[in-house]
Amino acid sequence: MDAVYTIEVDPIRNIVRHYLAGFFEPADVERYVAARNAAHAQLTSGPNQHVTLVDVRDMKIQQQDIVKAFGGVLADPRHRSRKLAFVVALSLARTQLQRATVSRDARFFTSRDEAEAWLMAAGEEEEFPGQRDGEPHARVA
Repeated sequence: MDAVYTIEVDPIRNIVRHYLAGFFEPADVERYVAARNAAHAQLTSGPNQHVTLVDVRDMKIQQQDIVKAFGGVLADPRHRSRKLAFVVALSLARTQLQRATVSRDARFFTSRDEAEAWLMAAGEEEEFPGQRDGEPHARVA
């Protein structure tokens, strides 16, 4: 399956919803980043004050260079969200995603509704309570 992605912005609630599926090539990542940047221009919040939901349940296992490229996308401080939630399937792709999100405080869900509820709730903005230096910045809910 070729790469598929959609990005939906809710400028009232300042939430960006991403859907990614299939197998990405470097050019697909570049197009995705350009679309993400254009979507962020629609936000009404201040820089880095939005929340992000990323549904990757239909994403295939990616080549390591693509995992690394997405890691760079997530690490970019100019587009960092206040909260980041992933909707994942129980698969090896989830393991790849956890490696790609090492630079971010992210939370993983198997339900889109639960992920969005967590994003819109107050609290747990940057770090998780009790987290120690060197521990992964990810939780699975």
